[in-house]
Amino acid sequence: MCEEKIGRYVMFPRVDVCCPDARVYEGAGAIARALGDACGTGKCVLSIECYPGVDQQELLDGLAALHPALVIHSDDLAFEPEKLDTALERDLLPQDPVFGIMTVRRLRDFFYETKIEEARQRIDAVAEGLVLVYGVGATLVHPGDVQVVADITRWEIQLRYRRGMTNWRTAQTDLPKLKKYKRGFFAEWRWADREKDHLLNTMDFYLDMTTQGSPAMVDGAAYREALRQTAQRPFRMVPYFDPGVWGGNWMKDHFELPENGSNYAWSFDGVPEENSLLLDFGGHLIQTPALNLVLQQPRALLGDRVHARFGKEFPIRFDMLDTINGQNLSLQVHPLTEYIQQNFNMHYTQDESYYILDAQEGSSVWLGVREGVDPAAMEADLRRAQAGEAPFPAEKYINHIPVKKHDHILIPAGTTHCSGAGTMVLEISATPYIFTFKLWDWGRLDLDGKPRPIHLDHGMANIQWDRDTKWVHENLVGQTTVVHQDENALVERTGLHEREFIDTFRYTTASSVTVARNGSVHVLNLVDGARARLVSTDGAFAPFELHYAETCILPQAAGDYRIEAPDGAEVKMIVACVRN
Repeated sequence: MCEEKIGRYVMFPRVDVCCPDARVYEGAGAIARALGDACGTGKCVLSIECYPGVDQQELLDGLAALHPALVIHSDDLAFEPEKLDTALERDLLPQDPVFGIMTVRRLRDFFYETKIEEARQRIDAVAEGLVLVYGVGATLVHPGDVQVVADITRWEIQLRYRRGMTNWRTAQTDLPKLKKYKRGFFAEWRWADREKDHLLNTMDFYLDMTTQGSPAMVDGAAYREALRQTAQRPFRMVPYFDPGVWGGNWMKDHFELPENGSNYAWSFDGVPEENSLLLDFGGHLIQTPALNLVLQQPRALLGDRVHARFGKEFPIRFDMLDTINGQNLSLQVHPLTEYIQQNFNMHYTQDESYYILDAQEGSSVWLGVREGVDPAAMEADLRRAQAGEAPFPAEKYINHIPVKKHDHILIPAGTTHCSGAGTMVLEISATPYIFTFKLWDWGRLDLDGKPRPIHLDHGMANIQWDRDTKWVHENLVGQTTVVHQDENALVERTGLHEREFIDTFRYTTASSVTVARNGSVHVLNLVDGARARLVSTDGAFAPFELHYAETCILPQAAGDYRIEAPDGAEVKMIVACVRN
């Protein structure tokens, strides 16, 4: 882990937990002994609910010392892999490599009730000793006299997919990584999160299975207390970085990322559905999906108003797109609200914006269609490009707009766009991040040597042709307005468009400035300056330091706060919230 230094991007931020009674166990041996002690003598049912992606063989091997009288693997009670694959076809749209329909099904829908009942009868027949029920759906069989949730982060699941791990209970063992991810995103993770949502309230232990060979476990009460504390103060999640065909080298240089033989295209540093938390119990670490915080503490985290609108979903997303010394992103468009609702069962769409964190000389973004564009002609040229007949003449159809550092480009859904080469973008957007309809990928191959999927039919159904040159400049470019200015600070509203539910403000100060709360969670990024400090106005949380380009979340329950420039040098902080 990186040593924290002033002004240096922290790769593995920790959330310090004050819970002196916490019981933390590290390593398979210590975990097995703790569970054995919890079960005690006599008959005891130990139920371990596994999130899809947990290495169940590692789990089983680690518990061998318990010598259970009966072992029931709940996966064996589910539909056979071929039958489950068939049952999922309706939602997963098998001919589409990227998109599916957000499932409304529950995990129980894919289990045989007769097999569950038979397993319960086998459990009842055991008079003495330990009964181990483990796997996906374990608590459907028995809630457990001792109940454990075995969990894993989304990013680790994706890495295991790339290393060859298959989806849960599938006969399709040779799927490409995109289809594995699709099955997780639209189906498996949705079932599992619905189960986990209530199990986090009842579990006796939380088992972190993210790092293979190094499991860690904490008692359920301490875990819940850790999440409660996290929702009362600013926190950072563990970021991750990924290469891409268009990627650059800004993040590699500024964040001192390890050499990967390529580039880094994406950074995810503000997406609770994807990122994780490192809970620090006095030096003992538990890594956990940040989504669990949203499930456990939605009102404290989001605020009542935002929770009422979005439920247990975190609606704001910060990520980074690096094309410094790289290439253009794909030309793309995001679905309109009614389109994403009707076709994918999503409640809201992927409105977004590009905050230009840094830019090379002459860099630009592509945004909106040019004046007088003929939609039929543009579609014909896109389809010729898709067929490989001729490159798409983007300059003929799409506005090419110069950008510089600290510009903020607004991109409501339905607007054609992409970041050009030579930009370092802080993308501020709504959370449904997978719904990008690529129109043109500049005729290149992905890192795996294959073309990236193009989604022309979806894209053409969503392009808003009235968002032309004049409209773009009047509505999406240069929309910054001054909210407040005095001798200490400048506060500017930088967006977003009225069709987008997110509001963003930039605070500039060399001393201190109080931030206005509006009943919403805040997401912040230090876009200029080595470091800044977030300070509670009433002492509700300890001062929190943020370094250049780091993202943090400040829950609504944390209360009022101010931004301080501890070194007396000017800092700029971008703050996003859900508008009233």
